[in-house]
Amino acid sequence: MKRISALLILMVVPLMALLGCGKKESPAPQAAGSGSAPAAEPKAGGELNLFAWSEYVPQEVLDGFTKETGIKVNYETYASNEEMMSKLLAGSTRYDLIQPSEYAVEALIRQNKIQPLDHARLPNLKNIAPAFRGLAHDPELKYTVPWMGTTVGIVVNTEKVKEPVKGFKDVFQPKYKGRIVALNDAREIVAWVMVSMGLDSNQVTPENLAKIKPTLAEWIKLVKVFDSDSPKTALLNGDVDIGIVWSGEAALLYQENKDKFQFILPAEGTHKAIDSLAVPDNAQNKIGAELFMNYILRPEVSKIISDKFPYTNPNTEARKLLTPEQLANPASYPPLAGMETFHDIGKAAADVDKLVTDLKAQ
Repeated sequence: MKRISALLILMVVPLMALLGCGKKESPAPQAAGSGSAPAAEPKAGGELNLFAWSEYVPQEVLDGFTKETGIKVNYETYASNEEMMSKLLAGSTRYDLIQPSEYAVEALIRQNKIQPLDHARLPNLKNIAPAFRGLAHDPELKYTVPWMGTTVGIVVNTEKVKEPVKGFKDVFQPKYKGRIVALNDAREIVAWVMVSMGLDSNQVTPENLAKIKPTLAEWIKLVKVFDSDSPKTALLNGDVDIGIVWSGEAALLYQENKDKFQFILPAEGTHKAIDSLAVPDNAQNKIGAELFMNYILRPEVSKIISDKFPYTNPNTEARKLLTPEQLANPASYPPLAGMETFHDIGKAAADVDKLVTDLKAQ
């Protein structure tokens, strides 16, 4: 409203002077080099195209943002970073906001496919915890705003599985054939085999892929359901008895029945993932995207995200609003210290995808 009033004054005053109204005064001197009034602050567009993970963005958050700003959010989902990057790089659809994980951020920065953010429009960035700053993929949060942290863990239906399960090798046994749900994510599946064989999951070389291929082939044959969207569903329905799932999905199972569903961090090691918001290079509504980023950084809004999808919340102020039960959920807040993140593996990503796709087809 102040901006509108100011524009009306700028229009009316010259008109009054032209008509001879009011007291005539000498014009005020202009600063050297100033040829016109400062440019108006750019405005957000009326729609925001969000391309993000499924089962991750509460409708209440989108509705609240639209109610406050008038900006309609079009929410399209994907099930893996590779799916997101493939569609983004194809350029057939323009997105204003995406939700890549850390290794995808590295790749997109390297290819100049995401834009630096205007921190002046992100005052709520101050709420991000120190543990989510200074990370390798975006140390200064120049390009991204953390959404949630997650990891991958094992969930066991203790009513059906009585033997101790400590790691990936315990899950992928012939006796569990047809009783396993696993993430439908090639990079993840390959990483599980690599760490179980003592290999660095970021050293995705042709030699290492050849080394893990026989074991990977055997593991894939044991899986009944591959699901990255909602892997908890097969466990809840009793279709499977054991699964390797996102930690937020495991947290929901724990909330459902903490005596029945046990969460286990794999003994061989697992990684932490940081999912963030970023603005593609060809976004048409960058200002709207930054408004949305700042909106979800409000503690009360970030709490809604945790209530619906209980991953590891990077917002220190939002965590203060969570209940003791939420903070005590072992899948929501596992010990992430010391865990590594995935890094961009470049062209090797295509080799990983082909390997897993070919083995599934056998």
